[in-house]
Amino acid sequence: MNMLKINIKNFNIYTVLSLLFLIAGITHYLYWGNRYNVWNDVGIYSLTIVMVLPGILGLIISLMDKKEEEN
Repeated sequence: MNMLKINIKNFNIYTVLSLLFLIAGITHYLYWGNRYNVWNDVGIYSLTIVMVLPGILGLIISLMDKKEEEN
């Protein structure tokens, strides 16, 4: 079974965009929840998931070690 190997040397523009999505999603959730005191609202969850999930997946994918195939 192959383990997921993350290499910080693969940091690129996609990693930055993923971090921005992740931070924007978390910030939106905290801001909206504090401002309107609606922590259990489905609207917050739906937008937060749409921003946080691509952020997390993008970080994992952009930082993975790239295996080069030999011909």
